Amino acid sequence: MPVTVHQAKTHLSRLLERVERGEEVVIARGRTPVARLVPIGRAPRGGRRFGTLRGKVSVGKKFFQPLPADELERWGV
Repeated sequence: MPVTVHQAKTHLSRLLERVERGEEVVIARGRTPVARLVPIGRAPRGGRRFGTLRGKVSVGKKFFQPLPADELERWGV
């Protein structure tokens, strides 16, 4: 359950105790979540995982070929 910015400012020590126990605390401005308190060293949920698309995406040899002169000109190169 999110806490408001006012609650977070008023009860920061208590919130930090909850975080130290492993809980994640979401701080909201009104009803909009704007920040997440998590223990240091723990990656946020849904973080990036290197290699998750390995074998699902491929890049053809043409990708690595130089662009034609007219394309480079359009890019101002």
